[in-house]
Amino acid sequence: MFRAVVSRATSVLKPAALVHSKRVPAVVSSVRYSHGKKETDQEFDQRYEEYFNRRDIDGWEIRKALNDLQGHDLVPEPKIVIAILKACRRLNDYSLTTRYLEALKNKCGSHEKQIWPYIVQEIRPTLDELGISLPEELGYYKPELALKSVYDMHG
Repeated sequence: MFRAVVSRATSVLKPAALVHSKRVPAVVSSVRYSHGKKETDQEFDQRYEEYFNRRDIDGWEIRKALNDLQGHDLVPEPKIVIAILKACRRLNDYSLTTRYLEALKNKCGSHEKQIWPYIVQEIRPTLDELGISLPEELGYYKPELALKSVYDMHG
């Protein structure tokens, strides 16, 4: 985006001698990608855990943080998931717990058979304490309103 604006601006501001020549001046830009101190995995986990453990967190803040967390290329540690579930229950937002657990299971990707059972094992006491069911326990593992395949209708 920035490069396009600069190249358009330089083409407008060119001297008359350069407009008619075949040579076009190149725009050179340097970008520095240092955004401060690098965060360790423990600091990352602690930051999100503390964020979700805040007593004054509201629904928008939970959804914003969940969206940010889903954007990372990782499956969060069970202690973060527990903090998320407790925050959702403090706000009495049971549907968000279900949708988050669905998204978390989907986030496991091709390693679902290894990661998901571990996460469930670690968060099971919290699920039982808060009265939260897994999406599979609610029957959300299969589409409710799915139509039969046209190839299976006359068989």
